[in-house]
Amino acid sequence: MIVERVETRPVHLPLDKPIGSALGQIASFGCILVSVRMDSGVVGENLIFTLNNRRTGVLRQMVDELADLIVGRDAGHIANFWARAWKDINFLGHKGVPVVGISALDGALWDALGKSAGLPLYRLLGGAQDRVPAYHSGGLWLSRTADELVAEAGSFVAAGFKAMKMRLGMADPREDIARVKLVRETIGPGIRLMADANQGLNEAQAIRLGRMLEEYDLTWFEEPLPAYDVEGLARVAAALDTPIASGETEYTRYGFRRMLELRTADILMPDLQRVGGVSEFVRVAHMAESHDVPVSSHLFPETSIQVLGGLSNAIYLEYMPWFSQLYREKLVIENGVAVVPERPGWGFTFNEDFIRHLEQ
Repeated sequence: MIVERVETRPVHLPLDKPIGSALGQIASFGCILVSVRMDSGVVGENLIFTLNNRRTGVLRQMVDELADLIVGRDAGHIANFWARAWKDINFLGHKGVPVVGISALDGALWDALGKSAGLPLYRLLGGAQDRVPAYHSGGLWLSRTADELVAEAGSFVAAGFKAMKMRLGMADPREDIARVKLVRETIGPGIRLMADANQGLNEAQAIRLGRMLEEYDLTWFEEPLPAYDVEGLARVAAALDTPIASGETEYTRYGFRRMLELRTADILMPDLQRVGGVSEFVRVAHMAESHDVPVSSHLFPETSIQVLGGLSNAIYLEYMPWFSQLYREKLVIENGVAVVPERPGWGFTFNEDFIRHLEQ
């Protein structure tokens, strides 16, 4: 199974309605669709993205520049590719765009391996679970009014979700508390509720707000501080009873090793795009398991579900349907639990009929 060529296609995917969080307004995404073609005819697929279609070309160029590390080589030697790519990006650094480029190709190679073997990724990774609890993350934005929060939370419950996440970041923390109280009263005590500050607070603000949130029984308080302030986040975690979740903006096992050493989070949240792909997600999760720390996913539900299915310490899939239209197949969620597809590879393939209208 030799790689013949790598193809990258940029597409611009607009949202029906802009959304707001502490990170700012999001109106669209710039996606890079990656196809790794084998001499056997198998095609491994993957995608990466940027917010608001900003610097999409930079990501595409990074993937294209790394393609020479796999073209003409055995596609099944994924660990070998990863090690060579890690050395190759040394001059540019081991965070940011270079790692995203590795992630893009790593995921496509895993998809190709699964398709060639006729197995879903989660079975190749060891097969820990074929169903993973999912929480709805595609709503309850900071830009939503009180009435919209109530309607959206109610719709998630009606759809069968047993967990959901809302965003924090109002100028007055009492407004955040009022919104959390409203959602909790809407969904009742039996539905899990997470809250995400999207890195918008400082240490003092996070501890104050976290203590005010204690009575609402949050499953976790996510990313209260900027991702780079791991020492501050450790102090926040120590000060609060509510579990802290973080890690979506962390890179590779080395960043997560530091998080585990400092005990910055009770739940780690690797992101397939930024952690270093499937290969590094699994390494991070196994390292977390040795510390008895669970993991959840960040974004990419269609692909993350396969990785989580291979991990015994995976507790939640983030259901964020931003890119679902790009795939031909649909993720099945039954009574709030995501079903890991038994189709080969990711179990999801690009919907060319839809994509054709998006290509730039």
